[in-house]
Amino acid sequence: MADIDARTLGERIRDARKRVDLSQDDLGKAVGLERTVVNKVESGGRKVTALELSDIAAAIGVRMSTFFEEPVPALVAHRSSQGLDTTDSKIDALLAEFAGEVEFVASLGVDELGLDAAAAVAQAGITRPTTTTEAEALAGRARELMDLTPEEPIRRLSESVAGVGLLAFSRDLGKDTADAGTILLRRGGVSLVNSHMKVGRRRLALGHELGHYLIADDYTVDWRVADHSDQVVPMESRLDRFARALLLPRTAVERKWSEKVSDSGVRGAAIRMASEFRVDMATLATRLKELGLADGGTANSVREYRTTKADIVEMNLNVSLESLGGTTVPRPFTLAVLRLVRDERISRERALDLLQGTFDEVDLPEIRDRRPDEIWKFVS
Repeated sequence: MADIDARTLGERIRDARKRVDLSQDDLGKAVGLERTVVNKVESGGRKVTALELSDIAAAIGVRMSTFFEEPVPALVAHRSSQGLDTTDSKIDALLAEFAGEVEFVASLGVDELGLDAAAAVAQAGITRPTTTTEAEALAGRARELMDLTPEEPIRRLSESVAGVGLLAFSRDLGKDTADAGTILLRRGGVSLVNSHMKVGRRRLALGHELGHYLIADDYTVDWRVADHSDQVVPMESRLDRFARALLLPRTAVERKWSEKVSDSGVRGAAIRMASEFRVDMATLATRLKELGLADGGTANSVREYRTTKADIVEMNLNVSLESLGGTTVPRPFTLAVLRLVRDERISRERALDLLQGTFDEVDLPEIRDRRPDEIWKFVS
């Protein structure tokens, strides 16, 4: 943790308070301080004791050490651009939290985190797509970077994006908030996907965030992925196209669609394709239309199809576990935290906090028995 002066500490307390929409008076009442005292603390005019700072952190809902950690540069730039009086959305606050946690684990030098993979992206010379053709090409380049063939379905999207240094978390944020967001770290990046959406939409949202990551957008929060107009938000529209091309590669769709229609009819083909490539019907319908494989009427029909239990049984569909459902933590991050627990570099309580409730105490590695010579090292 860095040594900081009273003014910097006060500014960080103020920013954290505003992000959770607390007034100085509210914070003061929560920690037993007058509003005027909170004001002096935030302006750097009064030093805060360790006990007061612990109470302030608890009232705001952050770790006390957060006030002493250097924030992610992209996060600082984002907040500066929004102005001091702007209250972050729920997804903004969680993105900031996850970015801080990943940076904390990265600072401990754990190989399992895998952020060195971001170097391949930096060396790839990727530029922002200016046309749909370039968006399609970027999807092909992304597959190469993730060691995927041009046509194979992406079974575990969150693990594939981790392979290029993007760690994807998920949390159910409800229906009236953003689909996803991404922030660049000093190495790699962090995405947060709103798991309130169905699995196909979640995967499309993460594909869109991968696009932002590849073109090095410092900080993005996306609402209603796939609903962008090329005339109004052209870059977002191209990244929507990128995400569809990533999940539904052109050559595979063009080759398989006519075969499946011939074998099973349009509805059967749509259900089989959506299941195989793990996309929602709206995404498949749009992809078929943009590739010239379906007219408007057919695309609208595909969009309305729903997969039933009977379809799953009769078509022998492979229904795997939903990805990014509920609260999830990226596998490399989990492995890194478990390594830190095994090496006793973080407490078990801290590990459970980092793992966002996806682990219980009994799920963590057992504490190993120390040899007598190791014990003496601590007391000699």
